[in-house]
Amino acid sequence: DQGVITGQFSRDEAESLAIQMRYGELPVPLKVVDVRSISASLGQDSVRSSVIAGFIGMGAVFLFMLFMYRIPGLLADLALVLYIFFNLAIYKVMPVTLTLAGITGFLLSVGMAVDANILIFERLKEELRSGRSPRLAVEAGFSRAWPAILDSNLTTLISCAVLYVFGNQFGASIVKGYALTLGIGVLLSMLTAVFVTR
Repeated sequence: DQGVITGQFSRDEAESLAIQMRYGELPVPLKVVDVRSISASLGQDSVRSSVIAGFIGMGAVFLFMLFMYRIPGLLADLALVLYIFFNLAIYKVMPVTLTLAGITGFLLSVGMAVDANILIFERLKEELRSGRSPRLAVEAGFSRAWPAILDSNLTTLISCAVLYVFGNQFGASIVKGYALTLGIGVLLSMLTAVFVTR
């Protein structure tokens, strides 16, 4: 059995497509029952739905931080707004094409940015409960949360690097966009969570 890939592809793109098609092949004969063309508007609808879901999720995160941590939560929300603007600015400068996988990486990085703030604020609460003054509690909270933030973000960055470097090797180049946006977001989240919120 042989197949031919036609269209406006480079040789590398055709080989990548062939790998993707072979990746899940089963040793059974294939019989074409129906062929349909799907318009580009379906992809637009998916992106639009993902963006709406992202706004809803980010709104929920903002409210959670505000209700759980009050004034520090409000500061974290402001830092998160800056984080989002910085992120989008980097996407514009690089430039980064936001596919569905890229949008997913961006939204996951927003969650990780909030995770760093939660670690800091929980440490801050512990320091205040132990009787420290607010200023000392803030200093101790940030310094004691930093190792956990660094470790969790470093492991994520290693995963992003592996996905990005080997994304094309196995015909799964879509993960490169995910890895890129997540990696950029994780680096920015460390800066905004630790320095901007502080």
